[in-house]
Amino acid sequence: MTVDYLDPTLVPKNLSTDLGNGITLIDTAFQRPQMAACYLMEQGDEVAIIETGTKDTVPLILEVLAQKQISATQVKYVIVTHVHLDHAGGAGLLMDALPNATLIVHPKGQRHMVDPSKLQAGATAVYGEEEFNKTYGDLIAIAEDRTHAPKDGETLKLGGRALTFIDTPWHARHHFCVYDELSKGIFTGDTFGLAYQELTNENGPFIFPTTTPVQFDPEALKTSIKKIMSFNPESAYLTHYGKIQNLAPLADALDIQVDALVDIAQSSDASPGEDRVKDLSVKIMDYLLNRLELHDCQLSVAEQIKVLQSDVVLNAQGLDVWLG
Repeated sequence: MTVDYLDPTLVPKNLSTDLGNGITLIDTAFQRPQMAACYLMEQGDEVAIIETGTKDTVPLILEVLAQKQISATQVKYVIVTHVHLDHAGGAGLLMDALPNATLIVHPKGQRHMVDPSKLQAGATAVYGEEEFNKTYGDLIAIAEDRTHAPKDGETLKLGGRALTFIDTPWHARHHFCVYDELSKGIFTGDTFGLAYQELTNENGPFIFPTTTPVQFDPEALKTSIKKIMSFNPESAYLTHYGKIQNLAPLADALDIQVDALVDIAQSSDASPGEDRVKDLSVKIMDYLLNRLELHDCQLSVAEQIKVLQSDVVLNAQGLDVWLG
């Protein structure tokens, strides 16, 4: 379920955070504050929005545009790193509000934005109709002539600013990352892992990979991380969550953890399905809690579990599918 931002105790103090280089972070209102982010990029008179969140995110994005006195007609691109609904569920609704925008989407995800019926049916089967409607609502189709699917390595310009699209399949086959030449930063969707603000301390971000169903591929993940690092980025803009820097040790940590998660998965002797997901969830949580202890996390174990729980279960489900 999504956070009810009509509850004044849950409204972020600021809808947006200026990260420099014309980049603004907007919390998407997905599940809890600081769970997922989208980004607004300004260059000259042109604007791009990277990730859309869900239907509940769209009013927040439009409010930030209004606060910054940006016209809806100035938005040139709406970019989704992949078509999972926490990243792209609000795309159709947002595009309806932005008459000049083109949706930029991976070639393998484009058809799901043009005709989201299969995407909606699949998610409804997973979440149930009531929960799906509450969290995502009906997905709105986007006219194909308002979409563009860039090839690997293709560069688009935003007010003269170069944005290069990098095919990074592993979390999903329909996933790309976006390298921004001006900031020397890369918008990584879910490819460069998750690093929640609650777990960041003086030792830096606590990063861990996401192995959610249904297209996890460990070797492709490691290759995609190397591909990201080949651009020598100075920062990464994570959907989950925010801007991180000093990426080389974080890339190494992700590489180590992918191997560890594969070992955990292959060591399970539980029956496929619900039993194995429960077994893997316990083992993954123990593994991450041990890493957090080494990270000198000052949250209580109960607080750490609260932050990690939903992703641990999703990771276990993804590994269960991968094992077959």
